[in-house]
Amino acid sequence: MSKELHVTINPKYKDRLFYRLFGSKEHPEWTLSLYNAINNSSYTDVNTIEFNTLEDALYLGMKNDVSFIIQEFLCVFEHQLCKALHN
Repeated sequence: MSKELHVTINPKYKDRLFYRLFGSKEHPEWTLSLYNAINNSSYTDVNTIEFNTLEDALYLGMKNDVSFIIQEFLCVFEHQLCKALHN
């Protein structure tokens, strides 16, 4: 007789991890590495990053995970909880 295992995952943990890695003002070099990896760029000056991540209190509970401006570009990154299957 097999028993089903039901696991409940709190999606906030993944969200918090993504934010801690790439949205933290304590480690702007990690944010810069994310930007460089996605945009195939090679910025090195972390002082060009201006964080502007929205908090839960704004916009009726909506927020983005990581948002910043580098040079004149606004970058918004959202952690996805499930696979997005695109053809």
